[in-house]
Amino acid sequence: MSTQEKTRATTLAGDACEHYHAGLHRFLMRRLRSAHNAQDLAQETYLRLLRVDRTEFVRKPRAYLYRIAANLIYEFRLREQRDPVTFDSEVVEQSEELALDSSSHDANERLCQAQELEALLAPLPPLYRAAFILRKRDGQSYPEIARTLGISVHTVKKYLARAVAHFRAAVRER
Repeated sequence: MSTQEKTRATTLAGDACEHYHAGLHRFLMRRLRSAHNAQDLAQETYLRLLRVDRTEFVRKPRAYLYRIAANLIYEFRLREQRDPVTFDSEVVEQSEELALDSSSHDANERLCQAQELEALLAPLPPLYRAAFILRKRDGQSYPEIARTLGISVHTVKKYLARAVAHFRAAVRER
């Protein structure tokens, strides 16, 4: 790619970001129902737009941007279908016991447990953490969590399963 083509690609991506960012974000949010995923795919959309070699062929930048985003959504959903999420209820119960079983410990040990649970939850994305807390601490059902977080029941199950997979990996590391 020549310097002139790079400049055109940068200008095309910059203009697209400036003019269509809010609309693109809404487009992705409607289809993904996840701010985190929408933000990631928006960024990847702009990166792919930057990689366009022949920007002079892009006659309708907005349509081209949305086509890239639609293709990314399709790829994202394919990856989700191919990557099965496993759910291990034992790990959830163990982490729950760790957080809730404080009757036989003094206040200092409870504080250490709370800090340990917080450290386990910290690397999780905010929606995974929220779904897990709503389920385990507040005892909400999947539909209640979905309504609270504004996501689908399927996504709630997926987030909880991934949180549990995270806990399982953390327990194995110890």
